Amino acid sequence: MKSALSRWFAVITFCVSVAANASPSAQQLLEASDAIRNPGKPFSLTTTLIEFHQGRQTDQNILSVYSKIDPDNGQYRSLVHFDAPARDVDKLLLKNGLDLWFYDPSSQASVRISPQQRLLGQAANGDVVTVNWAHDYTPSLAGEEDIADGDRQTKHCYKLALVARSPEATYHAIDLWLDSATMRPVKARFYAESGTLLKVSYFRRFQEELGAVRPTEIVIIDGLDPGWVTVMRYSNYAWRDIPDSWMQREYLARFKPN
Repeated sequence: MKSALSRWFAVITFCVSVAANASPSAQQLLEASDAIRNPGKPFSLTTTLIEFHQGRQTDQNILSVYSKIDPDNGQYRSLVHFDAPARDVDKLLLKNGLDLWFYDPSSQASVRISPQQRLLGQAANGDVVTVNWAHDYTPSLAGEEDIADGDRQTKHCYKLALVARSPEATYHAIDLWLDSATMRPVKARFYAESGTLLKVSYFRRFQEELGAVRPTEIVIIDGLDPGWVTVMRYSNYAWRDIPDSWMQREYLARFKPN
């Protein structure tokens, strides 16, 4: 609860600074954006990943995601259950701290995996767990500019340059554009340590979910071949009472979705 209150306090502080005509800091901007992307209390949702190549669908995954904030560090812990396709049913991903584990019921084994590894299409393992970027990245304000959003509408945005605080972060660096009027994420560019552009994402279909207007779709475009596109859609948001036991590696073999 303390972490949730702290996040809401960060949003209130940001709004007060704007009302006072003070320039918000890069950290305030990022924290305000995080609060829009992520609910502050334990929740669940359904994530549907759809991969396209040259406009034609090639694959799809459906996942149930359960997330709650770790009161010790303010970062999210997430359990991801594979609902479809049939070949992947009951597989699990667990994010606890900086550790990411994959559990396969066929072998009844859990192995540590990289958040950078692709799960489906352009979506990496680290993209489907809930993450507070303000914890994982050091932001700086790179200016303001007008850009086209995912619906080709012009938005005046703050541009933030994010650099990973740890090599365990999913991306080495991120350029993030936030709507200057609402702090909603508009666009992001993700980079490898070499400086290679890995992907470009657009945040779309904002709607009221669990007390805030949040993006319910992210379009991810491959940084090298824009013909490859992955769409992440979020649905079935719900507040959940998530037991701490679900977030332990030792519990994965006993987990049953409900």
